[in-house]
Parts: sequence; structure tokens; C-alpha cells
Amino acid sequence: MLFSFFQSATTPSLTNDLCNDFPGYCDAITRTAGNISPLYRLDAFDWTILILYFAILTVLAVYGGYRVKQVIDFWRYRKFIPEPKGKFVEEDLPVITVQLPLFNEMYVVERLVKAVTEIDYPTEKFEIQVLDDSTDETVKLAEATVAKYAKQGFDIHYLHRSNRTGFKAGALEQGLKIAKGELLAIFDADFVPKPDCLRKLVDFFTDPLVGCAQMRWSHINGDYNLLTRLQTIMLDGHFVVEQTTRNRTGGFFNFNGTAGIWRRRAIALSGGWQQDTLTEDTDLSFRAQLMGWKFVYLLDEEAPAEIPVEINAFKAQQRRWAKGVMQVGIKLYPRIWRAPLPLRVKLEMFFRLTGNISYPLMIVLSFLQFPLLLVRYNQPFYHLMILDLPLLFFSSISVFLFYGTAVWYLDERRTPRMLHLPLVMGLGIGLAFSNARAVMEALLGIKSDFVRTPKYSVEQTSDETWKAKKYKRKRGLLPLLELGFSVYFLLAIIYAARLHMWGTIPFLSLFFFGFGYMGVMSILQTTSGRRLLSLWRPIAVDRRT
Repeated sequence: MLFSFFQSATTPSLTNDLCNDFPGYCDAITRTAGNISPLYRLDAFDWTILILYFAILTVLAVYGGYRVKQVIDFWRYRKFIPEPKGKFVEEDLPVITVQLPLFNEMYVVERLVKAVTEIDYPTEKFEIQVLDDSTDETVKLAEATVAKYAKQGFDIHYLHRSNRTGFKAGALEQGLKIAKGELLAIFDADFVPKPDCLRKLVDFFTDPLVGCAQMRWSHINGDYNLLTRLQTIMLDGHFVVEQTTRNRTGGFFNFNGTAGIWRRRAIALSGGWQQDTLTEDTDLSFRAQLMGWKFVYLLDEEAPAEIPVEINAFKAQQRRWAKGVMQVGIKLYPRIWRAPLPLRVKLEMFFRLTGNISYPLMIVLSFLQFPLLLVRYNQPFYHLMILDLPLLFFSSISVFLFYGTAVWYLDERRTPRMLHLPLVMGLGIGLAFSNARAVMEALLGIKSDFVRTPKYSVEQTSDETWKAKKYKRKRGLLPLLELGFSVYFLLAIIYAARLHMWGTIPFLSLFFFGFGYMGVMSILQTTSGRRLLSLWRPIAVDRRT
């Protein structure tokens, strides 16, 4: 991210190169006390660039310092494993309603319902609701699947809405009105819950103040391709470090929308599922904790899920999360600040709810890189050590510590995944344009639909059938912008190499990879999918005839 870190070591050779290239400027170089760049002038433009650069880097470093604190707290509290206050005897187990919200999930609905019917829980205290807002073939498929298991004796119900009012929040709210259970478990369509998942969670509700309990997400298809391998590390950072630290240090923990159980009374007393943000789960979580409800997070118990194998679906998912969290911040943070909470909790919530502001800042920082070459080229080395190195550590190296901690905790074979950490950072940079747009929409109060993440039932690394399936997202013009920025950083790399600025190239390469990977894969995966679909459709017609 920094152009000028190792520049002073190469000053003599660079001066000779530039004097050879620009002989007319050698006198000017001498007059400016040996300044290498003949374009360098410490004028208003230079001060503008420097102030913007250090202001943005300082903000990013502050958020990086927060990440470092989370890493420290994780290692301090990782062994403070939650234990239930008591255990239910079999006859006293509470009734649980499992809610399965769907929207156009024809490829995974059967897998989901089958897994839920295999959960180990007394049948007479176990209700299943399939909450379907679908508008395609999923309707008949889900209805038939529910009928199949109803005949086998399961208490399972199919509820279809003719509109998507409130999106997922609206579906959950409607199901809640007729649910039998005092506890409600939620699983999204991409999950395959394990048979013992409810047994692992239910005993925590012997404490009447526990409002919600959730498991860590794991990944069915984490090794499918480079994108899924990088996603697993990004998600593990959140679920291992962030969620564990918040929950075990007394901070506010947010339910992640699935793989957990809610107490019905906690939902009702906290205002219910509300529809004014794209992350209804985070919204309800913080409202419930403001009411005094306790949350439980089980780091060492997992709920397997399928993650996106296609880049445009991944970007849509990240964009929804970024916008939704910012919306929740605008909605709830004033209330959180006024609440009788410890200052450390209020500050932690500030970082949690505003962290996505780093994406628009990253775009501005990217634009500044070429001007910084000219403005800072002749700065003494000790300035770089004093000013840049601390900010660089907290804004960049903290990312490696954060995700590296998750890899170290979860994996016995750590080395291969550790080698992916630079690419994870690059992938995060590549999300800058997509997520910055989401953040700005939230700040400006621009409403948008709940954009679902397509699921294709991809579990094997050899499975490429998803390329010919429905639900692929359109790429739009964003990939062209991302490709344009990758070219910008490629030119910067060439320029740095031409001037022997080798120390800057690794940082530039992260930006080049991030924007380039996003742009290229968005175009290639959309194009290949259309081509395969055009080949597949005639075959499908022939089979039917």
C-alpha cells in the first residue's frame, strides 16, 4: 500500500537515471538540494496529497489497531468455553420450530430439508417451517419435498408468500406468528446442519436470560477453487477471532442470520424482525442485547455451509453485508451510545458498525499512489521509519495477524493456508469499488432490494455443473472499472521497477491482484456460464422429448 518505503537506499542510481532521461533538468535537481524528482515542489498540491495520504492511513491504522486488540483478546479468552447453566431432561426439552427461509433455491432445497429431518430431537417437540418466497420452479419442488416428509410423520409445513415484503425478515416474521416453538432455530438454504446441532445449543436456554445461541460456520466446498479458499480464510477470521472475542469479553455479539437458535420471547420483547436494513439479523441482535438478553457463541461447534463459487455472487453477498451493517450503525449507534453500557463496549460497537468505511478510503488511497511518487520521493529514510512504518503495521500487517490467527487456530496443516494470506488481503482490496458503493448508498439513505446469494449445491471439486445453472448474476460495468485500476497498478509496478524501487512492488502487487482478479473472473465466469448454458439447453430439450 506504500510506494516510498525503501526509496532512499536507491537514491544515487535513480538520480543518474533521471538525469540521463531528463538532461535539461539536472540544474533544477541541483538547485532543489539533490531532490531526485525534477517535478518535485513542496507546494499546495504536495501538502494536499500528504495530508490526505496520512489522514487516510491514520484512520486505517486506527481500525488496524482495533484488529490487533481483537487478536490479543482472542488468545487471552480462547479457553473460556461457554457452559450451559443446566441441562434439560428429555421430557422437559422445549419445543423448537426450525425455520428455513427460501428464495429461488431449486438446487439446494431438497438437501436442506433432508438434513433438517435428520436432526436428533424428539419428533413431538420438533416443528419445521419452509418459508418460501420463490418465484420459479423452487415452489413446486419445495412443496413436493415438504409433502414427502409430512407423509413420513414429520411436523413440517410449507408457507409460500406471493410477495417478498420485508424479504427474509418478512418471511421469518410471518412464520413466527404461527410457529409452535418457544425456541426458533434458523438455517439458510446453503446450510447442511449436523444431526446433533440442536442438542449442542438447546441446554444454554436453561438460563432464562439467554436470548440467542449460535455455532461457527464451516465450509462444505472450501477447497473448490481459489475464490472459495480465500473466502474460507476471510470468514474464519470473522467467526474465529471477531465473534469469539466479542462474545467472551462481554461485548455485543451479532447473530449471523443462520445456524443458531432464538428464544421467541427475546425476539418479541426486542421489537421483532424489522425490515428497514439488509442485515435484519445484526439489527435484531443488537436491539436484543440493548434489552439485556445474553448471547452464546460456540466456537468449537460447527454448522457446515456452501459458500459462493462464483465471483459475482460473492461480491453481491459482501455488498449486502457491507450496506446492511452500515444501515444498522446509522439506525442503532445513537441508541447504543446513550445506553448505560461500559465505554469499551460503545467503542467496540463503533468499530464494528463503521469498519466498512475503509472501502471508500481505500479507493482514495489508490488514486494517491502516483502523486506520492513525486511528492515524497526525496524524503529522508528516518521520516519513513517514524511516520510510515507504524501506520503500515497497524493498517496492513494487522490484517495478516487477524486472518493468520484464525488459520493457526483451526488448521493442523497451517502452512498452505498461511501462504494464501497475501491473496486474502488482495481480495479484500478488490472489493473496494463494490463495497464502497454499498457504504455510500447506506450513508445517503438509498434503498435497495435484498439480493440473494445463489446456491448451486457444489460440494465436489470436480463439479462444474453450476456454470450451466440459473441464478448467475450479471456482471455490469463494475468489472471494467476494476480492470482499469488493475492496469493503473500494473503501470505503477513497471514504473517502480524502472526506477529500481523494488521494496514498493509487493504492496503494489496486492492492489494489482485484487482489482485484476475481481475484474477478470467477473467477465470470464459470466461468459463461460452463458456459453455452457447455450450448449446445455438443447440437450435438456432433447431429453424431455
